[in-house]
Amino acid sequence: MGAGVTHELSPSLATLHGRFSRDLPPALFVEPGDVVRMHTLDVTWGLENHRGIGLERPRMHRPAGEERYDGPALLGPIAVRGARPGMVLRIDILEAALGPWGWTYAGGPGALNGAVNRALGIADAPPAMLLWEIDRGRGVATDAQGRRVRVRAFPGTIGVAPGEPGLHSGWHPRRTGGNMDCRELGAGSTLYLPVEAEGALLSAGDGHAAQGDGEAGGTAIECRLEPLTLRLWLEDGPPISGPRVRTADSWVTLGFGPTLEEAAHMALGGAIDLLCSRLGVDRVTAAALAGVVVDLRITQMVNGTVGVHAVLADAALA
Repeated sequence: MGAGVTHELSPSLATLHGRFSRDLPPALFVEPGDVVRMHTLDVTWGLENHRGIGLERPRMHRPAGEERYDGPALLGPIAVRGARPGMVLRIDILEAALGPWGWTYAGGPGALNGAVNRALGIADAPPAMLLWEIDRGRGVATDAQGRRVRVRAFPGTIGVAPGEPGLHSGWHPRRTGGNMDCRELGAGSTLYLPVEAEGALLSAGDGHAAQGDGEAGGTAIECRLEPLTLRLWLEDGPPISGPRVRTADSWVTLGFGPTLEEAAHMALGGAIDLLCSRLGVDRVTAAALAGVVVDLRITQMVNGTVGVHAVLADAALA
């Protein structure tokens, strides 16, 4: 398979939206094998870094009352010619380059992390915000107090349009991707998503410079991606039931639901599907093997729809 054309996609009202929908007009048409360099905003449509809690900052203007813009800043949708329901969209993440700044916010009764904040006893406490300077060359982010963390960039939100009509929340993950907040999706990984709409209609945004599994405080280091570079392929093989990720040394399947238990069941079901197809075993045998070689990890517990990912490391099963 050869490389295709490289496209640039920059933020504007014509290329941004906050919800997934099969009814949105594509911002870009590409052929399988093409590369797209996406220059994203941060999740809250910011053009500049925060200056502090309660202080305004420049953001991309969103027309009032237009529901398509109600949600996180997503770039797209990108239509892949030839994509049909039942196919699989393969997304090679070639690059996730960071902008120069980022921010992290925690505390308060907010809907996205309200339950966790209440459980931690910080729902009524004054919120906290960390402001970060990102040094791409050194691979570190430093906050105003001089604390440093290693960066590990990835898109917090990446997905294709659901098959059902209407506008669907950009704040939540689902079987076609979305706000998955999975830090395995860095440069060098490959994401596989089930196609449910004509053209697939891929959107991405919500850059993260660093995040722990679970996104425990409610946010990561939220930042721009400049650029997020993707190569898109179509696969006409067996359908998949939800997102899969291939990293340098593992397969990862993702699950989502209103509870961690339901999310774990979906992630584990994906791992068992993977074991069945790769090893040619029945589901009961695959479940037995999963108990030995599959690790379940909390992806995120922020959005009301929580996530779990199942990791099958190459070294775990000879």
